[in-house]
Amino acid sequence: MNGEQARKPGAALDRPSAAVPPVPLRARGRLLVSRLVDRIRTSRLFRRILPTRRAGKQAIKDAVAWLLRSPLRLTGAIGRGLLAALRAWRRWVRVQDYRDAVEQAEKLAEKFVEIRALTLYRWRVTGIAALAVLGGLVVVDLVAGPSALWSTVGAGLLGLAVAGRRKDGASGRTAALGGPRTLAWTMDPQVLVDAFRDAKLIGRDESLRLVERATHSGGGWSITVDLPATRKAADVLKHRDALASALAVDEVQLVAERVRGRGGHAGRVFLWVADVDPYGGPPFSSPLVRAETWDAWRPVPFGRDARRRKVDLSLVWTSLLVGAIPRQGKTMAVRLAAAGFILDAFARLYVFDGKGGKDWRAAEAVAHRFVCGDDQAQAEAVRDGLVELVAEVQSRYARMAELDDETCPESKITPQLSRDPAHRMPITAVILDEVQVFLDNPTKLTVGERGTTLGEYIADLLAYLARKGPAAGIIVVLATQRPDSQTIPSRLRSVLGTRFALRVMDWRDSNIVLGDQMNTRGYDASTLLPSHKGVGILRPDGETDAGADAVAVTVRTFYLTNAEWRAVCTRGRLLREIAGTLSGHAVGEHAARAIDSAAVTDALSAGPVSWNAERLPEPLRGVVEFLGEELRPGGRRFVPTAELTDALDVEPSGFARQMGELGCRPTRQYVPEGDGVRRVRGYLTAEIRDAVDRVRAGEISPSEDDADGAA
Repeated sequence: MNGEQARKPGAALDRPSAAVPPVPLRARGRLLVSRLVDRIRTSRLFRRILPTRRAGKQAIKDAVAWLLRSPLRLTGAIGRGLLAALRAWRRWVRVQDYRDAVEQAEKLAEKFVEIRALTLYRWRVTGIAALAVLGGLVVVDLVAGPSALWSTVGAGLLGLAVAGRRKDGASGRTAALGGPRTLAWTMDPQVLVDAFRDAKLIGRDESLRLVERATHSGGGWSITVDLPATRKAADVLKHRDALASALAVDEVQLVAERVRGRGGHAGRVFLWVADVDPYGGPPFSSPLVRAETWDAWRPVPFGRDARRRKVDLSLVWTSLLVGAIPRQGKTMAVRLAAAGFILDAFARLYVFDGKGGKDWRAAEAVAHRFVCGDDQAQAEAVRDGLVELVAEVQSRYARMAELDDETCPESKITPQLSRDPAHRMPITAVILDEVQVFLDNPTKLTVGERGTTLGEYIADLLAYLARKGPAAGIIVVLATQRPDSQTIPSRLRSVLGTRFALRVMDWRDSNIVLGDQMNTRGYDASTLLPSHKGVGILRPDGETDAGADAVAVTVRTFYLTNAEWRAVCTRGRLLREIAGTLSGHAVGEHAARAIDSAAVTDALSAGPVSWNAERLPEPLRGVVEFLGEELRPGGRRFVPTAELTDALDVEPSGFARQMGELGCRPTRQYVPEGDGVRRVRGYLTAEIRDAVDRVRAGEISPSEDDADGAA
């Protein structure tokens, strides 16, 4: 074709005129080695042994460390082998086995001459053998030369090294490493096993199985181990202080976590031991200082854990309770949560500060409602703001019910809904600092047809908002320096999903903030050090960088100086001015909008604050039925035990025991009698109401018989 021959299908290509030079032998060797390495790296066995690049690097480090330590290990093994050989020779020369048998038979006097003669004979054998060995070495040197002599000596030393190698369970072979035990277990896992035994986490005859070797990361040493069968990781977390003592470190330096999910099980434990106090040094500045804007739907940067991992706090779909004694960083933690909302131009803030002062004054420039102080007028303003929010929740649910499934697919607020001005449903944060100031207000008032106090009414409003508000875009954030059951009632606590406890006075206060029995699971905020400002235990209602299944994590919060806090608030106001979303108090509107008070009252009455006796265990059910409306807030404050036992026809000691199991402890109060007063034993109605709340919240489970009877 066109002077060229057509190439037939399958015909070989024309070879070039120049011959292809042969591949050099060295290049061919490199190619073969490269292919072999690739095949090994992609093999199933290699991926099983070294699943990650980090594991490969650690294997190389271990190999180099093994090579560097080999001469010292060999020398030590030879020394131990020589010592073992000398001990065995000494027992043989002294006829120790025969002597022990004679002593047990109490015939040492009869056999003494025989033992002495045998000992002298073995000394002569030893001398002859030593001379024979020495002569043999001389002959080998003369006949075969120095190389054969050194080979013979090397073989002998190798035999001593084999005899002196460490063996599990062999007496006298336990590693003895100088220096802190923290470093000892990184070089010899047997030290870690001994620490677990000393802490009584495993038995004397039990051991650990190494899952991941000790590696240095994040300013500390980490290791993953499997406990013996039937041993649980939860016990290690519970007795972390005992393990820290066995490892000779402060308990704040030891992090113990159960490995969950894929690759984890109930007996797998991850340990991390910090080189120094992980919560010492200057605090970390908040990333929000450098953020121009923020999305309230994103988790807020909250702090770092002991391993310097960033911990973010998710606030949408949940509510937050922060508790601590004064001057531990409580307000700083709440301001970090608030900063994420402030930097979102489409978020709305209700800020109620019961302390007063200037901690929250900068937020006045962006807040839709702002109250600062603890006077009666301020408490009533807080009540009015919360009533407004309850009505807002009702309105939002009614409006979402009218939207199509594409706009509102799950009867919950969405990012698009919260940013659309036409729907008027912005994400709203309700922040109450020093909330106990408002909850303790004793002013009497009537709500609907029942009497109550202003503090009880505010608690009811907050419980409603925390229970129904998150799905409508209302997030409640509470902070208190008095975390006790009398201040934060159970009906409110039980619906606050996220908890953060800085240092508190005792384990009871810690459990009030974090939840019942958390101290028995190894999380007790009363053990935090006074010097660790801003350090607390976070129990998230969702995932953190510490793991999706982490029960709680100890966090050191980020820090915002007052100047940085004011800058964040100024930036938030500017963003709202540009977006046109500044409203309420920030633009001078101080009056709350008109609301349907009757609808709010009906909503609260329909909640779990209704004191009926359905599904309550005995004797609590009988107590509630007997007291009726007198149990409501504003009713009776104290009920004598004799009055209850007579009305229920029960035996006093059994009644007291059952009420105690429900969390109601008897106390002594003065009651009027005739012309005077008398001190009697009885129960506070506040504790009875609290027990009812805890049963309905699932914190107290009624017995099977009680449940059947209640049904």
